[in-house]
Amino acid sequence: MDIQIWSDVACPWCFIGKRRFEKALAQFPERDQVNVTWRSFQLDPTLPEHSDRDEIDYLVETKGMPRAAVEQMIGQVKVQAAGEGLDYDFDSLIVANSRRAHRVLQAAKKADAVDGGDRADALKEALLSAHFEKGGDIGDADQLVALGIAAGLDEQTARAALDSTELDEAIEADIREAAAIGVRGVPFFVIDNKYGVSGAQPPELFLQALNTALAEQKPSLITLDGAGEACGPDGC
Repeated sequence: MDIQIWSDVACPWCFIGKRRFEKALAQFPERDQVNVTWRSFQLDPTLPEHSDRDEIDYLVETKGMPRAAVEQMIGQVKVQAAGEGLDYDFDSLIVANSRRAHRVLQAAKKADAVDGGDRADALKEALLSAHFEKGGDIGDADQLVALGIAAGLDEQTARAALDSTELDEAIEADIREAAAIGVRGVPFFVIDNKYGVSGAQPPELFLQALNTALAEQKPSLITLDGAGEACGPDGC
């Protein structure tokens, strides 16, 4: 079963959605047959590589929301994250453009395609945790290379990915495909190219979608009863 997930490293709901999807997948009987592909999406491609603003100032300025409303919103997100075992630290969060992080993720995907590895998933987890829990800078070259190496990339590949125009093309292809299928926000999950699940839904909804897709892969037999004779265990 094929699962495509559009997501941004700078999206708090994407980390929560990842956890909830993983909970559903753990309950799915065919989980060993599921192939997950992370796809790129940028909520704010106009951000500089680094910003001096904190998260609240950034959201107040870009969303035009009152500071009190932003603080309340962040508090609610933090509670939802805690419910999934995530310890969001918005006070330490560094506002940065996620483009370089996506390039390294694309490099991890390319490496996985060669040997069937799981570098992309490991790197996605590490990037989200660094950004939302550990005060990491997802625009910093050295930090990105270190995370890439920890996820299984060699240093040369990780460093070459940072400013790769070839990987930029892969990012843009993901973004164009998202637009073509109507994705307007992330996370967005596409199951077997048929079912779209928008947002960090409860695990139960993800599991329902997975089971529905599985049932359609293995349709039940329709028996047409007629007057034909047959033999059974009790005779003919």
